[in-house]
Amino acid sequence: MPHDGGARAGVSELWASEAGAAGTGARPPAQADPGDRALTFAGATLTAVYAPAAGDGLGHGELRLLDAAGPALTGSRLPERLPVTGDSPAAQAFRTGRPQWLSPAALASHPEGGPRPPHTGTSLGALPLGTETRRLGCLVVVGAPADGFQPEQRRFLEGYADAVASLLQPGAGPHAPSSLLEPALRSLRVGSFALVPDTGLIEADDTLLDLVGITPDDFDGKVDSLLAHALPEDMHALMSVLEPSAQTSGRRELEFRVRCPTGETRWLTLSCRVEPRTEHRLEQVLGVVTATPVLPRGSDDVARIQWLTAALDEAVTVSDVGEVVVAALREPLGADRVALATLQDDRLMVTLLDPPQPAAWPPSWRAEWRTEWPDAPVRALPTLRSALRDGRMDLWPAGTALEPGLAGVGAGGLAVLPLPAKGRVAGVCLVGWDQPHEFVPEERSLLTATAALVGQALKRAHAHDAEQELATMLQRSLLPRRLPELPGGTAVARYLPARRGLQVGGDWYDVIALSEDRVALVIGDVQGHSAGAATIMGQMRTAVRAYAMEGHPPDVVVSHANRLLVGMETDLFATCCYVELDMEEGTTLVVRAGHLSPLVRRPDGGTEEVEVEGGPPLGVIAEADFPMTAVELTPGTVLALVTDGLVEAADLPLDEGMRRTRVALAAADPADLGRTADHLLGDVGRREDDVALLLLRYDGMKTRPIRAGWMVWRLPDAVMHARRFTARTLRRWKVEESADAVLLVVSELVTNALVHTQGSVRVDLMLRGDRLRVSVSDSSPRAPAKPVIVDWESTGGRGLLLVEAMSESFGSVPVAGGKQVYCEIAVPGREPAWAETGPRTEPGAPP
Repeated sequence: MPHDGGARAGVSELWASEAGAAGTGARPPAQADPGDRALTFAGATLTAVYAPAAGDGLGHGELRLLDAAGPALTGSRLPERLPVTGDSPAAQAFRTGRPQWLSPAALASHPEGGPRPPHTGTSLGALPLGTETRRLGCLVVVGAPADGFQPEQRRFLEGYADAVASLLQPGAGPHAPSSLLEPALRSLRVGSFALVPDTGLIEADDTLLDLVGITPDDFDGKVDSLLAHALPEDMHALMSVLEPSAQTSGRRELEFRVRCPTGETRWLTLSCRVEPRTEHRLEQVLGVVTATPVLPRGSDDVARIQWLTAALDEAVTVSDVGEVVVAALREPLGADRVALATLQDDRLMVTLLDPPQPAAWPPSWRAEWRTEWPDAPVRALPTLRSALRDGRMDLWPAGTALEPGLAGVGAGGLAVLPLPAKGRVAGVCLVGWDQPHEFVPEERSLLTATAALVGQALKRAHAHDAEQELATMLQRSLLPRRLPELPGGTAVARYLPARRGLQVGGDWYDVIALSEDRVALVIGDVQGHSAGAATIMGQMRTAVRAYAMEGHPPDVVVSHANRLLVGMETDLFATCCYVELDMEEGTTLVVRAGHLSPLVRRPDGGTEEVEVEGGPPLGVIAEADFPMTAVELTPGTVLALVTDGLVEAADLPLDEGMRRTRVALAAADPADLGRTADHLLGDVGRREDDVALLLLRYDGMKTRPIRAGWMVWRLPDAVMHARRFTARTLRRWKVEESADAVLLVVSELVTNALVHTQGSVRVDLMLRGDRLRVSVSDSSPRAPAKPVIVDWESTGGRGLLLVEAMSESFGSVPVAGGKQVYCEIAVPGREPAWAETGPRTEPGAPP
């Protein structure tokens, strides 16, 4: 562990001087054992264990010295044997079963059993080991406190005696373990430290590092590394203790919390004192740290309630409230289980269990574990039903007969806390212990106050969660449920709501399959974060999709959406980026309305921001122009559309955000587009704005279609020319076996267009794999109507029914200036992968 040499020497000397402060001038070794440090802080300079010899009874024999430890005074020793019937403090404690505490004055007048030779200013304590019916021996503690051992020191030493007794067997005598004191001290998990405030260096033992959650190999000897694990709310109090002022004197105590690597919160108790600077030593802070197994009593309860009030005030969600409840009750009270449940109708909906593992809870709970947490009807738990009905806290001691649903929660004690809120019970909190637990009056008052605070916080959190759930449902209903599968490409989208206010915003995205080989990508952002912004967003997304499906070019789609938003007479405006991509050729047309330009990642890993000529945001100027920009994509290119929430924040300029996004896009693996999207989002933390991200990887179409087209002239024999063009094309493509069906379909569709529409008519044939697509375009926007009833007297309508019967698929789609009626016919015996290098279009003149 790296340390500054001078600071470390000063620390070691300080511990040594503390151990030898009995007034003799003698000094122990320069480097004290960490266990000795904890005992020294408790006022002990020497500890010893006495036990009766094997076979000795309570009324005769002697106590023999089994083990001794501590930085003993030079030239001092304790007797090897003490008569059980004598007047020594050890013998009296052994016989009476009560601890004996002797101040320096009392020890001077009653020196039997004390250190030899006696020293002025020495205190002594003798603590019995065992119980009234099982006397194991005695622990003798020698120290240097001028006024004797203080109450907090006595409590620590009594706990130390209990730990020693747990290792000592009855009648052990000479067969007792060779070392009792050191293992007993380790079992108490008392960490010690020595801090030099001027340098910020601290010497901490392994127990302290374990309590905080740091491995010895990872500790660099700096106090900041320890403080980094403390909760921010406790940092101010910790700094006031660890950075003593000139007026600081005496012993200081503090309870604080640390966040363990597992995520749990642990309460720790710190006791320290300041040793002033001397000629040969820097100012030091010496202390010990222990886990807080039981909630302390007295005035500190007020501080706990204050902390709990502040923590619950910051808790926003039901989950946040649950974490605060666990931090406030489980470890401070030494509880083994904490459950928090809300009351909904006649059922208890569990919102948090600690520990969360199902095996830690009763079998009846595990049977109901169908989702994240179990739930159960209140009528199945009479104890809870009674507590919820009366709104009264129930404390059940160990041995109470409870229903099976509660028996395994707290065999040693169970606290049932109804959580009141606004005149009704909002839920219940269960606190359970495995070992017998005594409910003292102070603890009852604290649990009552805690229940009232948690109930109010739970009510607020439920309202917040309900509001956020409504906002999430609204947002999801306005965004695409899934993206279409695209030939020759893959699209992935992500949306993250803002983490402040109502988690619903105006960002949207969409992927629109315009045809088999054309797709439109849209991303936009409506001003504001409100239900109104979300409503406008939904209207704009629907409008853009409708205009795009009508077959309008990109600039017309955006222009129509702009006029629509202007006509809504709303105070909100929107930005938008619309990209139409030809999946066959890789050509794109981009229109930008006040939005960020797209980003492109080339196959070689290079990235760039596409230079797109833009127009104003939607909803600002009704007659605004939105120019188109053409961009060529090669297979392997990734196109990224983003909103400003990803690249701009209060502390992140737009240019820097775009640069970071380009760097992240270049470093990502485009083979996994979902992971690429997650990589671009990164750890955005508490976002100020919602984020929309749309990625498309253009792979190119593996099977390129063959095309041929014919402009139909309005001549008496127009249908004949269309049939001849079709037959010639099928022969060239070597699919004559399908000629009869295709020629019949062409005859019917062209006849229908010539008879029922005005303007130009066009026939388009496309062969992709084993499918031949026949499309007939005309200038009428009305879709062809199939007859509802066809009988012998009908004069028309059978043609469309015949086309539908002979086709694999049949329908019509709107296109710019009219509609297109299409059908697909299977081509038998043809390899699906066969294709020519490019499309072919037949001249539009009659033969």
